[in-house]
Amino acid sequence: MYYHTLGEIPHKRHTQFRQPDDSLYKEELVSSLGFSGVYSNLYHIYPPTRITGMKKPKKLHHEINMDYGLKQTHLNTSGITETGGDYLDARKVLLKNNDVSIALCKPGIRTMDYYYKNAEGDEVIYIHDGEGWLHSQFGSIEVRKGDYVVIPRTVIYKFEWKDEGPLNLLVVESASPVETPRRYRNDLGQLLEHAPFCERDIRPPSTLVTETDKGEYRVLIKKHDHLHTYLYDHSPFDLVGWDGFLWPFAFSIHDFEPITGRIHQPPPVHQTFAGHNYVICSFVPRLFDYHPEAIPAPYNHSNIDSDEVLFYAEGDFMSRKGIERGSFTLHPGGLPHGPHPGTVEKSLGAKETHELAVMVDTFKPLYLTNQAMEYLDKDYPMSWTE
Repeated sequence: MYYHTLGEIPHKRHTQFRQPDDSLYKEELVSSLGFSGVYSNLYHIYPPTRITGMKKPKKLHHEINMDYGLKQTHLNTSGITETGGDYLDARKVLLKNNDVSIALCKPGIRTMDYYYKNAEGDEVIYIHDGEGWLHSQFGSIEVRKGDYVVIPRTVIYKFEWKDEGPLNLLVVESASPVETPRRYRNDLGQLLEHAPFCERDIRPPSTLVTETDKGEYRVLIKKHDHLHTYLYDHSPFDLVGWDGFLWPFAFSIHDFEPITGRIHQPPPVHQTFAGHNYVICSFVPRLFDYHPEAIPAPYNHSNIDSDEVLFYAEGDFMSRKGIERGSFTLHPGGLPHGPHPGTVEKSLGAKETHELAVMVDTFKPLYLTNQAMEYLDKDYPMSWTE
């Protein structure tokens, strides 16, 4: 990201910065790649190292189904209204490998009476339905339907959701940093003129709320595939200021500007974020190809070295039949996939599409979890046979 700052900070790093009672504010460097990656400097009222207790870790269970085999897959999650209790319990991991996991999250309990830190993965949370605020040490961001909320690892946060309407989230957890595509950045990291979005579209924390009250505060930390509970006598949101390049942000899928052409454009033109061995793409409303003999429907495609996941957010996909809002498809490497019978001819002459979808392409095989089996559409592999 780019440089951003909120609140009060000293003129120089690692120098004396005093509170009104003349005690020192407690400086914390949050850095990536040791001291070689992006970082931010945070200034606390209380020592971030001081805890009052710990609780027994809780094991997270997302077992892979090793007997599933090689199949075109449809997970019919469109009719699911709730996947669990609170924000963490409701995360139902459906697909995963060592680089990335993909979860559906439809909490039955909207309030978070704890703070959360993912210490082993960056997170991209796509808000399919819902609106509210992301609160973190770095400040608050108003979030709404259609937003990608990108949260770097070790950021302590909690969501505050509005009570009305459904709450549906797609959670992508990354073992590597989540970045904008390198080909859309110049040598200094600025997004280029031909990129499908720019810094104006990125919404950083805008309001710093400093919590000073004492009490018991729980921070749940994910590490080693366990949830660890740490107890503090002060809020982790005790910052008076910070600056740097590492911070959470929101970006609306509706601010992604599609790249179109005379003939059908390949999926990389939809790329929005990238991590090690995977990419995230945004399919948004756009004009179709304008060659007089163009075929708007996508061509058949054999993935040699990637697995393709599509989350169908809004609209009707011209190349698919029997897929509803909120469902997933997985088209694994090793098998060709393409438009369903009749959809190519039906697409001829179409001028535009109003579809909305999130795609995750991985360059290592993805595996279904045992949790995903309850949503399996067993007829999908035969859906190309009329």
